[in-house]
Amino acid sequence: MTPRTRTVLALTALLLAIAAAFFIPLPRDASPATRIISIVEIQRAPSAVFEFVTTPAYWPAWHPSSLSVQGTTDHPLEVGEQVAEEFRVAGRRGRVVWTVSVKTYPVRWSIDGVIDGRAAGTVTYMLAPRTNGTRFIREFTYRAPSVWFAILNWIVLKGTIQSESDEAVMRLKRLLESMPAR
Repeated sequence: MTPRTRTVLALTALLLAIAAAFFIPLPRDASPATRIISIVEIQRAPSAVFEFVTTPAYWPAWHPSSLSVQGTTDHPLEVGEQVAEEFRVAGRRGRVVWTVSVKTYPVRWSIDGVIDGRAAGTVTYMLAPRTNGTRFIREFTYRAPSVWFAILNWIVLKGTIQSESDEAVMRLKRLLESMPAR
């Protein structure tokens, strides 16, 4: 083998090793959490907003990433209840199983997601009464499962997900305010 061939093989092996490292799963706490926060004022009572957003059957009507939901979807979910959701986030389609982890009526509700057996993030809704209705805060927190995902998240995903979340809360506002007040 010539010195040039050895050099080419060594560089190829090095590049393959570096590329493979991008796809090695990261430990759960190895990457900082990404937080996507969207806030909107809705001219409806906190109880009405809470009951609507915690009922999965309504998610596809206001969240552009929610394609469909399966399971018990017809009521505000309680702690421990689960629902499956087909989604498209930042152009990626998938299926997540959400489990309710926190419910403090009518001010806070959290769900933890799992995709293919791996923690996928947490969505938390926080509601506060205002003179003319409710301040609604939606927070989506997730961690990068790999170096490759962390790089993509930094370059494009976080901004796209933020835009989708902002659009979702604006749709929620328009939808709830177009319905008769209860």
